[in-house]
Amino acid sequence: MYIPAHFAVDKDAIDDLLAKHGAADLITLTDDGLLATMLPFAYEPSAGEHGTLYGHVARNNDQWRKPARGESLAIVRGPDAYVSPSWYAAKAEHGRVVPTWNYVTAHVYGQLVVHDDPQWVEDVVRRLTAKHETACLASLSQPAAWSVDDAPRKFIEGQLRAIVGLELQITRIEAKAKLSQNRPVGDIAGIVGGLSARGDDPMATAVEHANTDRVNGEVKV
Repeated sequence: MYIPAHFAVDKDAIDDLLAKHGAADLITLTDDGLLATMLPFAYEPSAGEHGTLYGHVARNNDQWRKPARGESLAIVRGPDAYVSPSWYAAKAEHGRVVPTWNYVTAHVYGQLVVHDDPQWVEDVVRRLTAKHETACLASLSQPAAWSVDDAPRKFIEGQLRAIVGLELQITRIEAKAKLSQNRPVGDIAGIVGGLSARGDDPMATAVEHANTDRVNGEVKV
């Protein structure tokens, strides 16, 4: 991934992205070519030298059956958004502006391990459920979080037999947060305001946070 210095991401931000992300694209190179599946992962930073991603796929998915050649890749995404040059103060000043796209992403490389083991898979299902039910409760008004134990045990056992566990043992991470850090400080307020007016609060917040020090004058550009 091409990562200019002003878009580089530190380890704390990477850990936060991996811990809070929704679904990722898992890509593997096999003897039959590339295979890709979109699926949620649970991140465990303490597992292995660089952490581990845990997930599962349907048993009928060929991706787990076909051995991966070399490293596999999970593409994790944060917020992303189109940025209009009409939001820039620089447009009125000189007009030398063009559209761009802001985004946060991490390319997570690792060795893929398959776990065709219902007990192992159940642990992953419980991790994923706890993670996303907690996030759901934080954003919506719900009476209680759903638990795996809320469903009949025989039903759960049948569902577990229909999926296979995946473990991506992370070998390296390339992460990038392109959040208008390369724009003049005078343009930031317009970008944040434009995104907010469009209803894209996550990206507006990300841009504001990424440029706080610059806007406050702690970094001169």
